[in-house]
Amino acid sequence: MSRQRLIATGAVAALVSGLGGSLLYGAKRLLERQAAIARSIIGTPDGEPPNADRVYRKRYKKRKKIDLLVLGDSLAASLGAELPSDTLGARLAKGAAKRAKRPVRLRTAARVGAEASMLAGQLDSLPAGYRADVAVIVVGGNDVVHRVPVDESVRDLAAAVRRLQDAGTQVVVGTCPDLGAIRPVPQPLRSLGSAASRQMAEAQRKGVLQLGARAVSLHRVTGQYFFDNPDEAFSLDRFHPSGLGYRRTAKAILPSVLAALGVREHVPFGHHAPAAP
Repeated sequence: MSRQRLIATGAVAALVSGLGGSLLYGAKRLLERQAAIARSIIGTPDGEPPNADRVYRKRYKKRKKIDLLVLGDSLAASLGAELPSDTLGARLAKGAAKRAKRPVRLRTAARVGAEASMLAGQLDSLPAGYRADVAVIVVGGNDVVHRVPVDESVRDLAAAVRRLQDAGTQVVVGTCPDLGAIRPVPQPLRSLGSAASRQMAEAQRKGVLQLGARAVSLHRVTGQYFFDNPDEAFSLDRFHPSGLGYRRTAKAILPSVLAALGVREHVPFGHHAPAAP
């Protein structure tokens, strides 16, 4: 079985173990049966995420490059996207370049299956002396399904944010997506996953704002799209976003990236800027 298959199908079973421990025995058995059904439905992702790292909008070559770094889990790495141009990083890079009228050099250190504790390793993997102008982090879903305590997960996320800030990088965190949008997971298991992921997202939002970073509540700005349009929003595995799903997610995150770069001042609903000192 592929590593991606283990991640996609094993996540549901882990969620049952983590969230159902306090339930009555009969209810827990029901959730376990639902997890088995979900595992049989969720497909196998084909291959690795496309490599989209390059310089975008080279026609602005006379202007200073923007270095964009993407960190996090399979959503940040864009597992499920078919083409490099469909990835979250590429969409963000093209959008930022268009608005800033500057070339954007994308570097993706995100890894499939990553938890917040693995962000440190992703930062360690960067070339010596590398400094991004802005970093986008999307993480938390695997922490929820693997039962990582919320405070521990947020602590690891905060450590990565501080490390980036110490290097002079602006940080935008896309908070944990709503796991309730994953249709192969039946009720009531899906509702439990939704509640846990929203709890994680809110803790992430508060934690990074306290550090002076920006946060985008993904369940607010993209969640309804994934709930209402599962056939187009998810890839064939019905677990990770499709190219259209990544396009919508990038569009949702972009305003905060532009604000972090000083290209725009105001951000829409669901975007959170740190309080002025």
